[in-house]
Amino acid sequence: MNTIILDFLNELKENNNREWFQKNKKTYDAAKAEMEAFVDVLIPRIAVFDPSVKFVTAKDCLFRIFRDVRFAKDKSPYKTNMGAWISRAGRKSSGPGYYLHIQPGESMLAGGVYMPEPEQLKKIRQEIYYNAAEFKAILENKTARKYFNGLSEWDKQKLAPRDFPKDFPDIDLLKYRHYTVAHMLDDKQVKEKDFAELVIKVFGLMHPLNVFLDRAFNG
Repeated sequence: MNTIILDFLNELKENNNREWFQKNKKTYDAAKAEMEAFVDVLIPRIAVFDPSVKFVTAKDCLFRIFRDVRFAKDKSPYKTNMGAWISRAGRKSSGPGYYLHIQPGESMLAGGVYMPEPEQLKKIRQEIYYNAAEFKAILENKTARKYFNGLSEWDKQKLAPRDFPKDFPDIDLLKYRHYTVAHMLDDKQVKEKDFAELVIKVFGLMHPLNVFLDRAFNG
């Protein structure tokens, strides 16, 4: 991936205001075009193992760089990252997908389901409840664990969810509010010529989790 994206985001972090952004609009446009081109390369390669994404484009998947500051204490107008949610409906999808996040010092690859609706979350928990051994086998895959070690613990419930027996042996797996995994990246990896190969490898390892979650959504 071209260094223009990281370079632009580094500058934006230090100059997060509309005046600077307008003066550097051409640089932003170039960085955005680079991100779009990279995602358009990824999509058909992801579609090889996950055909559900084959009809989306990078423009369907990329998030806007403009922040919604209406209710935020931080009034900085721009995000200091570029992200793309690659799924069957692009960034508007609430189902499982693959997330590419580029941010100096904080880049990552992620997969799974983030912020599901209450009814969707219940469906995921039910699928795990009835197929816990299968779900654990996906999370414990030796190759996958080299890149991401279990589900993200962020926002996990302390108590067992309602509608499930508290003596369920794997009750801990039902306490998550988001069912995501992530692989963190350093800037050097993002800049490497074969970065796309790493992205495809990691997303391929996340695919079994997405298959399980998609079954929960649509089963």
